[in-house]
Amino acid sequence: MENTVKEISVVVPVYNGEKTIAELFERIKKTLDSEGYSFEVIFIEDCGKDQSWKEIERLKSLYPNEIVGIKLSRNFGQHNATICGYQHASGNLIVTIDDDLQIFPEDIPVLINKHRETGAELVYGSYGEKNHAAFRNMGSLVVNKTLNLAFGTTGSITSFRLITKNLRDNIVTHKQSFVFLDGLFNWHTSHIAKVLVRHQSRAEGRSGYNIWKLIQLSSNMLFNFTTLPLKSLIYLGLLISFLSFSVGFYFILRKVIFDVPVGFTSIIVSIFFMGGITLLVLGVIGEYIGRLYTLQNDKPQHSIKKIL
Repeated sequence: MENTVKEISVVVPVYNGEKTIAELFERIKKTLDSEGYSFEVIFIEDCGKDQSWKEIERLKSLYPNEIVGIKLSRNFGQHNATICGYQHASGNLIVTIDDDLQIFPEDIPVLINKHRETGAELVYGSYGEKNHAAFRNMGSLVVNKTLNLAFGTTGSITSFRLITKNLRDNIVTHKQSFVFLDGLFNWHTSHIAKVLVRHQSRAEGRSGYNIWKLIQLSSNMLFNFTTLPLKSLIYLGLLISFLSFSVGFYFILRKVIFDVPVGFTSIIVSIFFMGGITLLVLGVIGEYIGRLYTLQNDKPQHSIKKIL
């Protein structure tokens, strides 16, 4: 690989992308060559189940100066793989794109032009219409709404994005083993732009994100970047106190005015109700304590097995 700094680094997390990454690279190369950019494409193989790494090795042998191949020691997830790519990117502008060809590589200049027009440190490629399965669209909506709630932002996020080298330098200083890039982006900058790009159905395979992974992504966002769950418990406690007082006052009035026996049912219901709330509160507090424990252990965000 050449030691010269590239204008554009394209970071591609690869998970079961054996059948698509060759076409992806060829289209990236054709697009950026036609625009006159010097570039590198960094493939991070996140230990999928196919022969993606062999395909990366083949492409590297054909394009040694334009491809960097990184193989992780195990599956760390898309965001951790992406931050690994960031750490090895030399470009002044860094673009991330998925390996499934749902996003058009030909739209990379659209992000670059939007950055030049606005000076934004982060540019998202927004889709007018997402060609995902229904459950995937629903999961993405949950993630976007959670981000908006946590950071007071609007609109949606996508994995097709451009960041500046300065923003990258800030991002890679974070050492959490659990990474949510868009949370870090929104923490470091508010100079964000969005531009409409194309989106199509997957060329091969299926998404690596299922409902459970999307839920985990949302919970990581809330617990890692906000104290919103803890603050919510304060309001929940106030609400329960008010309801408990109201119900208690109601039963006292019935006893005093109508001499209606209170009985054990209301007591048992109250005990179970408060027990459930107590477990909820302890669970949320435990989640934060658990994450503090993980940070104290200082686990790495990823582990590299091989670099080409």
